[in-house]
Amino acid sequence: MKPRRAALSLLALGLCLWGGGLARDRFDAWVGTTELPPLAPAHSVEMRAADGALLRAYTVEDGRWRLQLALDEVDPLYLAMLRAYEDRRFDDHAGVDGVALLRAALQAVQHGEVVSGGSTLTMQVARLLEHSGTGRWSGKLRQARLALALERRLSKAQILSLYLTLAPMGGNLEGLRAATLAYFGKEPARLTPAEAALLVSLPQSPEARRPDRDPLAAQAARDRVLARMVDAGVIDAETAEAARVDTVPRARRPFPALAPHLTDRARADAPTLIRHDLTLNAGLQAKLEALASDALQGQQQDLSIAILVADHRSGEMLASVGSRGFSAQAQGFVDMTRALRSPGSTLKPLVYALAFDRGLAHPETMIEDRATDFAGYRPVNFDGRFRGPVSVREALQSSLNLPVVSLTEALGPANVMAGLRRAGVEAELPGGVPGLAISLGGLGVSLEDLVRLYGGLAQGGAAMNLHWRMGDRAEASGRITSPAAAWQVGHILSELVPPDGGPRGRVAWKTGTSYGHRDAWAIGYDGAHVVGVWIGRPDGTPVPGAFGADLAAPLLFRVFQRISPQTEELPAPPREVLLVSNAELPQPLREFRRRGAARHDPDAPKLAFPPDGAMLELGAADLPVRVDRGRPPFTWLLNGAPVLTGQRRAEAFLPGPGPGFADVTVVDADGRSSRASIRLN
Repeated sequence: MKPRRAALSLLALGLCLWGGGLARDRFDAWVGTTELPPLAPAHSVEMRAADGALLRAYTVEDGRWRLQLALDEVDPLYLAMLRAYEDRRFDDHAGVDGVALLRAALQAVQHGEVVSGGSTLTMQVARLLEHSGTGRWSGKLRQARLALALERRLSKAQILSLYLTLAPMGGNLEGLRAATLAYFGKEPARLTPAEAALLVSLPQSPEARRPDRDPLAAQAARDRVLARMVDAGVIDAETAEAARVDTVPRARRPFPALAPHLTDRARADAPTLIRHDLTLNAGLQAKLEALASDALQGQQQDLSIAILVADHRSGEMLASVGSRGFSAQAQGFVDMTRALRSPGSTLKPLVYALAFDRGLAHPETMIEDRATDFAGYRPVNFDGRFRGPVSVREALQSSLNLPVVSLTEALGPANVMAGLRRAGVEAELPGGVPGLAISLGGLGVSLEDLVRLYGGLAQGGAAMNLHWRMGDRAEASGRITSPAAAWQVGHILSELVPPDGGPRGRVAWKTGTSYGHRDAWAIGYDGAHVVGVWIGRPDGTPVPGAFGADLAAPLLFRVFQRISPQTEELPAPPREVLLVSNAELPQPLREFRRRGAARHDPDAPKLAFPPDGAMLELGAADLPVRVDRGRPPFTWLLNGAPVLTGQRRAEAFLPGPGPGFADVTVVDADGRSSRASIRLN
């Protein structure tokens, strides 16, 4: 009998093992065939400042705030509380905690209803992914099956990250980060024990415990979590007692909504990105938006304002305010940093810089300010008066119209437009053909264009690559003017007295008022920053009595004060700058005499060598030059500075300027000139 019993025992054991294996295989197959919901929920699109601070976030399609969050961005105390309160064995179970389920079942039998769910964090993630209800055993079974499947597909860290993203926090808030921003106005990296306990308690009953709706219920729930944390050893009793004293927030804070025009533009520019990293400074942006909102108090309600700040050393845009306020008032939804408007007198510095480059004038050159007929075009000064002979320096500082039109005629309007293009300015020309009026604002440019132009002047005449997205920086693609010409213009503008009567020499600045008082401008730069301000009506209707000097200039200097209490020092003059009086200038530069555009004069000098755009292997040797036509004696300039004067021969040798870019200009006895930009190796 014993051998027979032993055989039967072995058979029974084998059947049990076979049955267990079959059950295991069937169970594995049941879990393995679980249909998983999408594991990548939609996240709110975020706009971040240069330092990572949140500028603005957008809700997902269903109107919920659901922000991305990495585990290493969460306060460890919160994670410890969450595990201790929701799932103490989270790191050990495979998705379902048998001990917790058995406890829940016994409590349900004892009380006749579900008292505790026994859900693990993984099961809660399963419920959140499928938007399924709680409390029913059929729902629990489905959540258990999905939880087991999730544990096979995802790591514990990934599951926890999903919970931190999807946990309901009241209203349209989902996830830990949305809750900390809305209730505490901060990121979840640093939380107090009271804050962490409140956030742990919210997902169990997010609507009943909303602190902005029922702060007493929220406080009671928070205190229960604190008590549990003492029992679990997460915090001590003294810490819990101190945390209970903290008040719960009674209102939701608005999510950051800085730079609305630029952030909308960034989203449209890259619609597939979830996170956009911009070059803006969040603190400065907030200050300037407040300034724009307050600056026009007492002014007409339909006036708008735009402010742009950039670091001209890097080309990074630091702040962009597109309107007085992002609302229907004063057409606040229109981004006036990009609108094409008449620049008034703000292009005059470019004309003077080009004239310095071409050897047509020097800051101490005398020029006539008198009534002139330019082939039917008869401009007048803003005040209707004429001042007679003035220095170029005074003409620019007083923003006289006749001298700059005379220089535009001598340069040729097409050359002024070429200078704008080199600066990266996309100007709109009425009729498509440039005329003399472009130097007085007879074309359309944007505030971005003007900041780009003045940023280039601030950088010694090198074109500035203005950009607002991190990583978009590129080297400047060209040169607007020589360093000497750019410095001379900046030095002239820095000698203007600021509107508040402050010291001169710290900011180079210029104002402008468009025809009909439609636009008031002020643009300026110091050694690091370039700032542009526009004030007007977005619909382009006139603003009687509006002047750039009265409205925009004071605001320009208030912007500089908000950037830094101390402006950055303007650069020293380049070594090639000619700092002399009028009497010490070469004869052709002492007085500017109008002759019309040099391109129409068949006897004007023509630089025969080197040709414009040439690349020469010069080494340490002198630079050979030759001029055709023109009336001697000739004056030769290198990078805007005279190096040879009184030359009667057509050929000459200029001192080698060394490797790099150089501008060569020849001026004849009648003040006519020819110029070439070359590169020396």
